[in-house]
Amino acid sequence: MSTEKQKTFFENLKKLYGKEPLPSYEQIAKDFGFKHKNSVWQYFKKLKDEELILEKNGKFIINPSCFGAIMFTTAVRAGFAAVGEEYIDKRVSLDEDFELDNPSTFMFKVSGDSMVNAGIFDGDTVIIRKTASANDGDIVLAFIDNGFTLKRFRKKGSKVWLQPENPDYPDIIPEETLTIFGVASGIARKL
Repeated sequence: MSTEKQKTFFENLKKLYGKEPLPSYEQIAKDFGFKHKNSVWQYFKKLKDEELILEKNGKFIINPSCFGAIMFTTAVRAGFAAVGEEYIDKRVSLDEDFELDNPSTFMFKVSGDSMVNAGIFDGDTVIIRKTASANDGDIVLAFIDNGFTLKRFRKKGSKVWLQPENPDYPDIIPEETLTIFGVASGIARKL
């Protein structure tokens, strides 16, 4: 964008409306304190030219690639410091990467330490893709006998069981029922 005013207008659009379809020029003018909707139209013309605003199903939306955290393409070493060779960045949206807007995706907080060797710790948020089936080795949210649990799904022939990722816990073999509710697709953790 060429001016600070245009950048500020665009950032305010993102903050106020997010990923929702944008309202009418009149409503935006009112929300932003403009006297005339023509001011909004002028901003939209520039933002559409730069593909920051798109038209979808007869409505204007902010380009989804404008949301998310900035991710640098050069990895940062966890060991000795190194000079970064590239500083190219892009926006990364966890909504898109983990399909968080999809109705078949949900999240929950983990309680306990039975999955620590899989890198899942007490207090982590696990992202689950809803499905009734799993492959051997998948980490699943399952209902077994009398409660929900997060474990690694194991299957050998007709035998199925849930395996913790902590040697302090035994495998769980269903006595009555084992229902898969979803497969883990990621975790989120606050430091």
